[in-house]
Parts: sequence; C-alpha cells; structure tokens
Amino acid sequence: MAEPTELLALSRTFGDPVLERWERLVSLETPSADADRTAVFGRELAAGLAATADRIEHPPGPGGDHLVAHWNGRGTPSPDDGAPPGHTLLVAHSDTVFPAGTAARRPFTLAEDGDTVTGPGVFDMKGSLVAVELAMDLLARTGAAPRRPVRMVVVNDEEIGSPDGSRLVARHAEGARAVLGLEPPLPGGALKIGRRGVARVLLSVRGVSAHAGLDAALGVSAIDELVDQLAALRATAASLPDAALNVGTVTGGTRANVVADHAEAEIGLRYATPETEQALLKAVLEPTPVRQRAHLSTRRLSHRPAWAMDPGNPLAAELVALAGTLDLELPLGSSGGAGDTNLTGALGIPTVDGLGPAGAGAHGEDEHASLSSLLERAALIAAFLQSH
Repeated sequence: MAEPTELLALSRTFGDPVLERWERLVSLETPSADADRTAVFGRELAAGLAATADRIEHPPGPGGDHLVAHWNGRGTPSPDDGAPPGHTLLVAHSDTVFPAGTAARRPFTLAEDGDTVTGPGVFDMKGSLVAVELAMDLLARTGAAPRRPVRMVVVNDEEIGSPDGSRLVARHAEGARAVLGLEPPLPGGALKIGRRGVARVLLSVRGVSAHAGLDAALGVSAIDELVDQLAALRATAASLPDAALNVGTVTGGTRANVVADHAEAEIGLRYATPETEQALLKAVLEPTPVRQRAHLSTRRLSHRPAWAMDPGNPLAAELVALAGTLDLELPLGSSGGAGDTNLTGALGIPTVDGLGPAGAGAHGEDEHASLSSLLERAALIAAFLQSH
C-alpha cells in the first residue's frame, strides 16, 4: 500500500498530461440530451478509464449511453479485515449546460499563473473525471489497489435533473458502503455533507371559455384560477422552514376578449428537510380548486429528495483526517443546489460530495478550476480508496 504522501508527490508530477487530458475532455462537448456528442465523449472517457478499470459498461438512455466503470480492487473485505462488506460508489456526470459551439468560442485555456484553467465544463465537472482517471493511475503505478470494489456511475443527464440517470445511481447504490460525489466543491474547496432537495412540477388548469364582455359569467378563467393557486402556494412555502418556490414559466389563454380555458405553470421547489419536502410537495401535487368548474392536474417533472446535513458525518471525518496527513485543509458545508448524491444521502448511505477540483463560476462565462487542486484531489481519492 502506498503512503498518502507518496501518492501526492507522484500526482504533482502529472501536471502536463493532466492538462492535455483535461483539454481533450472539454473540447468534446456534451450538452444534455445530445446523444451523438454523448456517445463520442463516452468512448473517449472509456478509453481513458480502460487502462485501470476491470470492466466498463454503457447503459443506454433516452439522451444516449451512460457509463459505469468497475474496479475489482483487492476484493470484498472479510470480517477479519475489520470492515463490513460493500463497494465504494463514485457518482459523476458527463453533461454540461453549454450548447454545442461554446468550446470553439471559449476554448480550454491555462492562465498565466500556470494553475487556473478556463473553459466550458472545466469545473462542472470534467476536471473531476480527469481526477478519477489519475487517482486510479496513481494506485496502479505504485502497485496499490482499492481496498474494496469500486464502481463509478457517470450519467449524461444530471444537469436536467437526471430523469433517467437517477435509476443507475439508485441501482449501484444498493450495497454501497460509501458514496463519493465528484461534483465541484463549495467555495474554498469545502466538501458537501448535505444538499437541499429540488423538484419541478407542472400545474395545469382547465377552465371554460366564454366571451369576456357578453358572457363572462358563463366562463371559468383558467388564468385567474392559476393565479390564485400560485398565490396560495407561495403562502404555503413562506410558512415552511427552509422552503423556496419559484414560478419558472406561465402560459395560458388565447386573447383578451376570451375567458381563458387553459393555463399552466412550471414550478420549482427547494427544501432542506424531509418534513418540509413532504409538506411542500403535498401542497403542490394535491391542490384544491378555488372555482367549482375549474379542473386542476399536476405532473412531477423531476424530483430529488432533501439530504439533510449531518455535522457528524463519519465519512467526511475520515476524509478530513486523511487530508490532514497530506497537509490539506478540507472544510465542510451544505449546498443550496441538488445533485445525484441527494438520493444516496437521503437513503442514509454514508455520502460526501464536492470532491472535484476547486474553482468557481459553474454554468457561467467565468467558469474556472485549479490544476493544483485537481492533482491534490486525485491523490486524496486514491489514498481513500486504497485504505477504506
């Protein structure tokens, strides 16, 4: 087994090849739901992981193939080994929020400081994929291996709520001892030990059309009903702790002189605890009409459960202690955004997220990340996998 300091020293010699690999992955654009580009990227990622992985799968999905990589490690620990059986699950995604062509306009660039890289997806989260490749390479080069089996799930639809990828995360979370999320860290490189949950719901209203001047009383305005429903939902959200509601889109009606017979709104919900989640979802999914002849229907478009922060997270404590042996600080915090680790955290599986390289500007023009941080994270991941 390699010493953690040995892994870190070795990792820091890989700056140039890491930059080359990082640039390659960023140049292969992966907008969510672009199956053709996802396929090209998946083949490239698989080629890089194949140097160390024992098996790679490409489960199909509506937006193209996802990727699941397996490492056998030294085998399932026995009771005599002092550890319970189970595998370690790494959770990642390949898609970005940027449309095709962004990389040509804003290509991967290394700043004059020799450390900061910019480009679409460098921080969220292609740098993380490079870090895992390097972590596994470090173990192989030092004659080490993961202590227990490792699986990495890379979904291609995380940025749109993992409508299909979440099933893969759930499947491979079964029997996992620990889950390491490879999303970008919080400011200062802090790991995430909790996440607010999110959901998107489409609220549709059917009313009765009528002439707005001559026969208004014969009609039922779907728009008026929708406005009243949204006002009631805002009041409910305001009464719940750590709840937020955002009306993202509103459509309805045909013309000003016709009582609207249809209207709908897409509503975004955020919540920090399971209790608030349950109350808020009930209010949105089970509305009561204000008008007798109005008909309401709802459809849940996506859902990620709340992962409540636990300051005593034992997996985080292990990582913080391990980072200390490398003279690296590893703060902890909770994220206002959601991700695939919401599911594993909510299920009670020991989970930590934010193991990607430090940086900032996710989803924006100023997205950037740190090369030195990537090298450190790769060493930390390798050290954890070989000892835990």
